[in-house]
Amino acid sequence: MDPPEHAGGAPTAGSSQFSLRAVVPERLWSARADLLVAAAYLALAVTVLSGQWRDTDNGYLLKSGQDQNMWEWFFAVTAHSVTHLESPLGTTLQNYPDGVNMMANTAMFGVGVPLTPVTLLFGPTVTYVLVLTCGLAATAFAWYWLLSRELVRSRFAAVVGGVFCGFAPAMISHANAHPNFVMLALLPVIALLLIRMARRAAHDPAPTRARRVREAVVLGLLVALQIALGEEPLLIFALGLGLFAAVYYLHDPRGGLRVLRRLAPTVGLAALITLALTAVPLWWQFFGPQSYRSIDHGPTGNDLKALVQFPPESLGGVYAPGQNVGINPTEDNSYFGWPLLLLVAITVIALWRMRDHRRVLRAAAAVIAVFIVLSLGPTATFGQRITGVSLPWKWVEHVPLLNTVLETRFSMAAIPAIAIVLALGTERAVSYAKESLGDLRPLAWFAALVLALTPLVPTILPTTHRPTTPSAFTDGTLRSYVENGSVVIAPPPTRENAYPLRWQIDSDFEFPLAGGYFVGPTADNKGMYGAVDRPTGLLLAQVQQSDRVPVIDAAARDHALADLNYWKADVVVLPPTRNGGAIRSTLNQLLGFSGQYVDGVWVWDVRGMV
Repeated sequence: MDPPEHAGGAPTAGSSQFSLRAVVPERLWSARADLLVAAAYLALAVTVLSGQWRDTDNGYLLKSGQDQNMWEWFFAVTAHSVTHLESPLGTTLQNYPDGVNMMANTAMFGVGVPLTPVTLLFGPTVTYVLVLTCGLAATAFAWYWLLSRELVRSRFAAVVGGVFCGFAPAMISHANAHPNFVMLALLPVIALLLIRMARRAAHDPAPTRARRVREAVVLGLLVALQIALGEEPLLIFALGLGLFAAVYYLHDPRGGLRVLRRLAPTVGLAALITLALTAVPLWWQFFGPQSYRSIDHGPTGNDLKALVQFPPESLGGVYAPGQNVGINPTEDNSYFGWPLLLLVAITVIALWRMRDHRRVLRAAAAVIAVFIVLSLGPTATFGQRITGVSLPWKWVEHVPLLNTVLETRFSMAAIPAIAIVLALGTERAVSYAKESLGDLRPLAWFAALVLALTPLVPTILPTTHRPTTPSAFTDGTLRSYVENGSVVIAPPPTRENAYPLRWQIDSDFEFPLAGGYFVGPTADNKGMYGAVDRPTGLLLAQVQQSDRVPVIDAAARDHALADLNYWKADVVVLPPTRNGGAIRSTLNQLLGFSGQYVDGVWVWDVRGMV
């Protein structure tokens, strides 16, 4: 895309207008305006997450499920690894003795490692909410920066595009639980670098070697850092940017091929730099202990209704709620609302033949259409009813790398494309207003923009109080039972109940845990959430659900002994929990002796059994 010519014309060194007095104030004003925009984005992000900020000791984002426990554990165990000079790529503190492949679990070393002091001083909850808050604000500002420097003259138009990129319904939904899909600020920075490289390639066929190397180093570092923040967002972004570029050069394929040919050496060198920086972590991710080849999420396409309804965490969702057709509260990746989609469609049609930025508009429209369709999954659904209409994802869902992506997330590629349309429409309205105050088109545009975006204004994410950590985990009581084995919580932590991960954090990782919540391999090397089920773990979970003590026979006792050996268990712990009486009776029969009540928990010392 070509850069806009800034109105008024900049004074040159040879003009009488050129002086520090003319340039410095303009730059100061621009910097001041940028700081105000950044502050506004940050204030909005803090407001959205203010419930969690008000209580970082016991607060818990209500709609995060068990993901907040998992993410806080990732940040805490990363800090533990750094301070103990251990490799953060893998750990056996969870899912003992098999452990967890941290690279295969989006641990976000790109923020987890540098924020180690924050985690150690203030706790992983502060790190968690800090990353979410900065992610929303930084992503909005980075897209604002790109739009204001490369697409539109109107700063207000860029602000509109930036606020949508940072606070779109999908971003707010992921802010409940997924920092890796919120901290996306590097993606527009990468896009900005590639845009400027492409422009120079179009006009400068022979850049200096120093420039090529410099650009390759910067690009390689940025991509490597994004890998350390989240690979799935990078993949979706790369696909979206690739389609955007292809459509952008569709009217001039020779020019596109010429740019591609000139960029190839620089991009190739950047790829080598990225590979050199990430080779070991990527090898560990795909071939190291507890790695897996793919993960089967099942059908996760967006419902057609989700495209036109308002998101639950918004003003529209509060005052005009629709049918609950989302996958879960952390994956509301579309929910654009019918007013916004209607405005985008009308804007694309109205500006389709405009002279300025026509190629940009058409490329953005293509990205919106293609990635929304991909996000619908292999078969269209409407109101959770399967229509039987096959869609493109059906033929690409088994492609390597793509088979690890939740297809619902492809709609996130449409967010910056929609922002581009909104920014172009806003700039056109601003230009009409400057030309004539009596022109009604700007009034119509801004009225439509308000009507489209107001229902999407995010509400404060709800929080609750997490269960208090039993004192036996924090005062050293359990440590006296652990020698070289693990602590087995009854029942072991899973994706349905991962609170024991927090108890382990509060104990300062004094012992490893059996089970857990993470992504690990199955017997056929596919990914699954949590540890491989063991008979004793399943039995205790069933007892907790039913509040009934089952018949314990010799086979059940043999399974229990085998599982304790598998876990290398030193102690079994029953904390205060639902239907704890039935679980305790079951364990007494399974283990052949009664547990002891110590410091608020029931314990069975099994060191002599394994």
